[in-house]
Amino acid sequence: MKNLLSTSGAKMLLVVFLTGILANTSIMAQKQIPLEDFFKNPEKTYFQISPDGKYFSYTAPYENRMNVFVQKIGSKKATRLTSETDRSIAGYFWANKDRILYLKDDGGDENYALYGVDKNGKNLKCLTCFEDVRTQILDQLEDIPDEVIIGLNKRNPQVFDPYRLNIVSGEMSMLAENPGNIQGWMTDHEGRLRAAIAIVDGVNIQIQYRDKEDEDFRPVLTTSFKESVDLAFFDFENKNVYAISNLGRDKSAVVLFDIANGKELEVLYENDDYDVSSVHYSRARKVITSASFTSWKRERNFFDDQTKQIFDRLEKDLGEYELAITGYNKAEDMFIIRTYSDRSLGAYYLYDMNNDKIEKIHEVSPWIDENEMANQYPIKYTARDGLVISGYLTLPKGLTMETAKDLPVVINPHGGPWARDSWGFNPEIQFLANRGYAILQMNFRGSTGYGREFWELSFKQWGLTMQNDITDGVYWLINEGIADKNKIAIYGGSYGGYATLQGIVVTPTLYAAAVDYVGVSNLFTFLKTIPPYWKPLLDMMYEMVGNPETDSVQFEATSPAMNSDKIMTPLFVAQGANDPRVNIDESDQIVKALEDRGIEVEYMVKDDEGHGFYNEENRFDFYRAMEAFLAKYLK
Repeated sequence: MKNLLSTSGAKMLLVVFLTGILANTSIMAQKQIPLEDFFKNPEKTYFQISPDGKYFSYTAPYENRMNVFVQKIGSKKATRLTSETDRSIAGYFWANKDRILYLKDDGGDENYALYGVDKNGKNLKCLTCFEDVRTQILDQLEDIPDEVIIGLNKRNPQVFDPYRLNIVSGEMSMLAENPGNIQGWMTDHEGRLRAAIAIVDGVNIQIQYRDKEDEDFRPVLTTSFKESVDLAFFDFENKNVYAISNLGRDKSAVVLFDIANGKELEVLYENDDYDVSSVHYSRARKVITSASFTSWKRERNFFDDQTKQIFDRLEKDLGEYELAITGYNKAEDMFIIRTYSDRSLGAYYLYDMNNDKIEKIHEVSPWIDENEMANQYPIKYTARDGLVISGYLTLPKGLTMETAKDLPVVINPHGGPWARDSWGFNPEIQFLANRGYAILQMNFRGSTGYGREFWELSFKQWGLTMQNDITDGVYWLINEGIADKNKIAIYGGSYGGYATLQGIVVTPTLYAAAVDYVGVSNLFTFLKTIPPYWKPLLDMMYEMVGNPETDSVQFEATSPAMNSDKIMTPLFVAQGANDPRVNIDESDQIVKALEDRGIEVEYMVKDDEGHGFYNEENRFDFYRAMEAFLAKYLK
């Protein structure tokens, strides 16, 4: 409402004045929800179904850590399979109808070990408990009950060798020795190791292939890492491969790929505006089923009528929410369904296709009342160089884009940075909105899903145009009248933590407060302390982030710890002591640099955490401190 008096006169001014009163009254009147309700462990989540369709499993708290439980369908009695008390399990799956495998690390070091346990809780065994070794799951081998294929960096910390593992005895055999440049392995539908993804010359990606396991791998396609053919799964003759490719195009598309000759055969689906992010198939019916992409919400393209009919049926009863199929039995006639929205963590349902019956299993967090939660609105704005930036604006409950005026705001750039924010329930965002803040999340240049050109615009732009995209979002909020320019904070984790620190360096008067959560502060030291299994990717990182030798002048200008003399914004820093991605030295540096100037920094370190706080009590501590910190400077 610019030039208000000259265009609409006193009557419009009165409307705006009353709107502001009503908006502020709405914020003050909203119910303040206990912090713990947002950040405590879910009551039950990650439901899966056994291959025979007789049981479902889930994770639930046991002594404040998430553990695995199993329950027979139709019964009310559950059996707890695991008793982890130091660290929640990181993930699990049914290896066969009788045995479950799960991954767990130690204190956030991300060196995951694989454990196996029977569905009755017996025969618990650690299968890959090796010191400083990380386990990957390469193939669950659904048709071979007692085996899986895993990757281990046991022989060389920088690379992973594939092993066939007996999940009962623990015996394993190496299937191939990684020559040092293989970053990924691929099996066919019979569990045979048939393809590998290698790094050659530091920055080129090479697909290697063999027809049989007794043959050597041979190169079939070499491209710049900026181009990709992401192999998804073999076709059902184990000949060609379904893949997601951006060869010769800006947006990644679903293709059928002749892997033996390294050529695309057919484009099966592409979207003009967004990258395809995933492609799915039915193992039971041996058909490709759907592809997914994200505009402002997740969308699907169906290749298969039966799959579309399933989603149509689910939407008939559950269409008020977004839907995802998160598990199914081997026959693929019983499905675990997850619902969610921007205001709800949703619930799990069991869909019996044969009986056309949808049965609710459990609410994820029943203490969350979605009617008390805030809406997440999709937004767009134009950066200073003309690039259109998409994002999301969450407003305190009761406000709309039309009534939101002069609000305290938290700017929340995402981590990655080659990731993206998406629509859905985010406990951090809802917590901040409940405390009266508007929250802006932006998919700055480099965010994924918008095509290769948009991604490449971020190369060597940490702290430069990437930062401008964030700053321009702040100015957009101010110019729209949504933000009170004196009450704007910035908060982010990982790369978002870096962007937070860089934001208070390059625009020191823009923010009233800043919260850096496991963020990078010095680009020189960051690239020296990456995990060993990132080392083969270092040349790529030099192209994407910058080279500390040839780009040293730029690094000096864009490393917040080296420019701390410009910082005047109150700062709160949080860090996990065991973080393998962003070493604790990154946080120590920025805190020391400011304290050497006599500036006190609020600093929280958790000795039992890594890249983010996963233990419930630590989450409570962090968000309680952040709440007080933001209130001190924004209210």
